[in-house]
Amino acid sequence: MMRALPFPALSREICLKSQKTTSTTTHTNNLHSQSMSRIGKIPVSIPAGVKVTITGQTVNVDGPKGKLSKTFAPVVSIAQDAAGIHVEPVEKSRFAGAMHGTARAIINNMVRGVTQGYSKKLEIEGVGFKAALKGGALDLALGYSHPILYKLPADIKVDIQDGTKIEISGPDKEVVGKVAAEVKAYYPVEPYKGKGVRIVGEFVRRKEGKKTA
Repeated sequence: MMRALPFPALSREICLKSQKTTSTTTHTNNLHSQSMSRIGKIPVSIPAGVKVTITGQTVNVDGPKGKLSKTFAPVVSIAQDAAGIHVEPVEKSRFAGAMHGTARAIINNMVRGVTQGYSKKLEIEGVGFKAALKGGALDLALGYSHPILYKLPADIKVDIQDGTKIEISGPDKEVVGKVAAEVKAYYPVEPYKGKGVRIVGEFVRRKEGKKTA
């Protein structure tokens, strides 16, 4: 049979648990407040030549490089004035706090995308490996028995130099990154001879091949 704790010891244990819970809650609230105030509160500037329309939770951005549209969760409110585009959380939930900064960052990327655009560069290495444009598709020869035709999304432009250097550009940062990742996935760089498709600036750890006796 277990012996009951003396009253002073039990009281001390309860106090320690209470202090720990209070400290954790305060720390979480502080982090939540900091994450909301750091990025989300900064208005997104609208440069000359860019038109922004907001309809409910949908933001449309039109600029020299193209048009983009994005619909956001109803946990944030989006408004526009002379200072730019403002994003505010409409509730105090963790999700609203996270979306506060995320929505602001996405809108900023949209504005930058229609003015400056985004790009990713790829390199192809390997004997006989090359790329070419064929209509609205990217024709890839990567050592397989058949060529690969990758259909390019709308608003994506591809420039090819020497058949092995590819530059993918467009107004949508997410789409540009997605296209680069999908092209690379057809033949990722293997670590022994370095053959394959790599994103410029990406580090690939090389391995030493087997040595013959």
